[in-house]
Amino acid sequence: MNTNTNPALDQEELIRGIRRDLEDSYDEELEMEIEDRHPLPGEDKPADSAEGRTFRRSYFQQLYRLQAELVKLQDWVVATQQKVVILFEGRDAAGKGGAIKRITQKLNPRVCRVAALPAPNDRERTQWYFQRYVSHLPAAGEMVLFDRSWYNRAGVEKVMGFCTPEEYEEFFRSVPEFERMLARSGIRLIKYWFSITDHEQYIRFLGRIHDPLKQWKLSPMDLESRRRWEEYTKAKEIMLERSHIPEAPWWVVQAVDKKRARLNCIDHLLKQFPYAELPKTPIVLPLRERHEHYSRQSVPAEMLVPEVY
Repeated sequence: MNTNTNPALDQEELIRGIRRDLEDSYDEELEMEIEDRHPLPGEDKPADSAEGRTFRRSYFQQLYRLQAELVKLQDWVVATQQKVVILFEGRDAAGKGGAIKRITQKLNPRVCRVAALPAPNDRERTQWYFQRYVSHLPAAGEMVLFDRSWYNRAGVEKVMGFCTPEEYEEFFRSVPEFERMLARSGIRLIKYWFSITDHEQYIRFLGRIHDPLKQWKLSPMDLESRRRWEEYTKAKEIMLERSHIPEAPWWVVQAVDKKRARLNCIDHLLKQFPYAELPKTPIVLPLRERHEHYSRQSVPAEMLVPEVY
């Protein structure tokens, strides 16, 4: 039985533990960078070059700074009961998912959540088109990031023939009014289009094909979208023209360089709000209660996960 009611922690060991925890947090971003590695030659700044290392160091410094600002924005959204919706649209492999990951990485998932809806089922196809998106809209003090959105009708559904010409035209009649309704209800709607070149998408698709860990990202629909590049371009141009309204304008992110695209998108997002860092009550970690007759029970060996590593 441990009779020491207030054990003195070794200061150096405590500091090492805190440092390990911080390093583990930073490693999450490094792991995602490894996941996003470019398996093909021809990068402008190879990561192992001096210029590449300098750029990566600057990228991480700026990313961590911007993520700290996102935490301040999150606190402000909660404190002022804001309702925020951010749409991410773009071609397949344009980098929407990577940007969303970096935005949400350090945020509270109860405040900032991602909505990535699958294709509509038979029942949903009979509903009002916007109906299945409405249930994902935020309450006060929440942020919702849509990884693709109701603009599917203006893009993939139009190009692939999943909607009729009448449904397509009705969408463009309805979407400005729908988004004005959101604005009048107090929802702040921000719309991003991630823009990449024909050549860059080609390289990223080849990267997915040759990376077994990424092949799941390529669906038959993605491959067909590659063939119909020009049709998607026309659909995108019409979409931007017909749904760019003062209450919810489109913002185009140049996304050929993934890292710069993430930084630019986050920086722009932060500048859309008059947020400020809020004063916080100092957090004091209470001492753990210790009771004389308490003893921790051993876990049966058969319940333990083997320590292979």
